[in-house]
Formats: sequence, structure tokens, C-alpha cells
Amino acid sequence: MALYLKENLTFDRAQMVVESDGEGNGKNLYMKGIFIQGGVKNANERIYPVSEIETAVQTLNEQIASGHSVLGEVDHPDDLKINLDRVSHMITNMWMDGPNGFGKLKILPTPMGQLVQTMLDSGVKLGVSSRGSGNVEGDGRVSDFEIVTVDVVAQPSAPNAYPTAIYEGLMNMRGGAKVFEIAREASADQQVQKYLREGVLRLIKDLKLK
Repeated sequence: MALYLKENLTFDRAQMVVESDGEGNGKNLYMKGIFIQGGVKNANERIYPVSEIETAVQTLNEQIASGHSVLGEVDHPDDLKINLDRVSHMITNMWMDGPNGFGKLKILPTPMGQLVQTMLDSGVKLGVSSRGSGNVEGDGRVSDFEIVTVDVVAQPSAPNAYPTAIYEGLMNMRGGAKVFEIAREASADQQVQKYLREGVLRLIKDLKLK
């Protein structure tokens, strides 16, 4: 039976680059970098052979080419299910560069996507976490690997630190639920966008993500 596998990469380890294709409210925001590392034992004592990553990357790209939307979330749940209320981005493509699987994701104008965009605009360094399935041999080598998606996670403050749950942090802060509901209904209303930005900046300060 295949296991649920997730692997975290910080902003720096993922060599993450944030870029946009426009200016002002019409711009699309992207994150690009290493989505999963191959050929080395990672923090979870697992080794992803380069051949396994190549196959998984090819399969994911075939899904995208066939019209399948590969959606990702803010933080990672404890299973492979995609929760639509937590979706923040979609993966546009992946490719191999050396032993690593690189990829590019587009931030979506969803409530969680707006949280991610505000954090990135404010200078917060966000990492990524791959979610997939596979078998793990006794020496830690992964076989039959499949990438389901890649999530956006907060930068751990120390090695092996579990990322702060952005969604839970928002729900627990004063007025957080109201910020989330307004974000859900936000459109081109500048006053709504201003309230959202102020709320998220309070969240950043409370979580000490900077």
C-alpha cells in the first residue's frame, strides 16, 4: 500500500523566486523554484531517486497538458485530498534541472491566494511542501512515487520546525474570521482590499513570520 509522503523546503532551500507578469491589480503572481530534491537523504530520512522524480514530473505535466488543474493549498493537510476552501494556487508546469524537480505555480485570487499574495508583497519568505504517494524501502529509498500537488508553507523559524498554520492562525486572531469572510467576497472593491491587507498584516505581525 502506497504511503502518504510530504516533504518541506524552505524559501532558501527551494531557491524560490517570486515574479509577476504585470503591474497593479491586473498582475498575476508566481512562485518558481525547487519543488522536490532528488538523490539525497532529506530531513525525513527519505531518498527520492532521480528516475522516480523524472517519472512523477512527466506524469504531472501530462495531467496539466490534458486540461487537469493541479491545485495547491496554504499549508499541508494530513491526507492527499484537495480542500477547495484552502486552495491558494495552481501548478502551471514542472521540469527537471539536475537531480531536482523544479516547478512554477500561479497564485489564484481565492481567499487563501490573497493571503499568500499579501504576505509575498510584504516580504514574507514562503516555502513549499510537496504532497505525494509512494513506497519507502528499508534504506529510505522511495519507489512508485507520484506527485499529487505542491503546497505553500510558512518559513520555519528553525531547522525541523513545523510551519505555522496560516489558516488556523487567521481563524484564531481577533477579527480573523471576519477578514476571511470579507476575503471570500472580495472583488475589485478597493475598500475591501484595504481591509483585507490590514488584517493579513496583523496576522503576519502576530505570527512573527518576518
